Amino acid sequence: MSYQENELTIRPIKDDDLERLWELIFKEESPEWKKWDAPYYELKQISFEEFWEQRATFANPDNRWAIVIAGEVIGTVGYYWEHEPSKWLEMGIVIYDPKYWSGGYGTNVIRLWINHLFHTLPLVRVGYTTWSGNERMIKVGEKLGMKMEARIRKVRYYNGEYYDSIRMGLLREEWEMNQIFHKDR
Repeated sequence: MSYQENELTIRPIKDDDLERLWELIFKEESPEWKKWDAPYYELKQISFEEFWEQRATFANPDNRWAIVIAGEVIGTVGYYWEHEPSKWLEMGIVIYDPKYWSGGYGTNVIRLWINHLFHTLPLVRVGYTTWSGNERMIKVGEKLGMKMEARIRKVRYYNGEYYDSIRMGLLREEWEMNQIFHKDR
């Protein structure tokens, strides 16, 4: 299974993708993408061999997929259960390659991923958590009709400054009424 829109594809991660993903995520000590994706959490540089040993947890086809532009892996999109018995799911996206930032790819990926999640899982809501320093991610949610459900003030400390934690969400009935989600039908 995969979803495609123009040159953009989201699909399960393949073993052939792992070397590229390692290069994007773990090869550099301080990759540029980490300044935007929860920079208050440490990222440990690891060897490809270490990454290969962890591949089963990283490349789970059920909950983490590759973001591919014109055949090149540029990021990942995924989800995790905040509380599975109540179907509380959180999703996330990272476009690791900066040349694909601010081009609308993130918005399209999240739209395709929300469609996938609502079509394949019995969910009432989907959402994600970001931080107030990542204004692009907040704008993605707003463009897609998501609501800011929570703003937890000054709980993320980065580079000597406190930031807010931002939780965005979308209900199934809001998704069903919003035609932006149904472009791929």
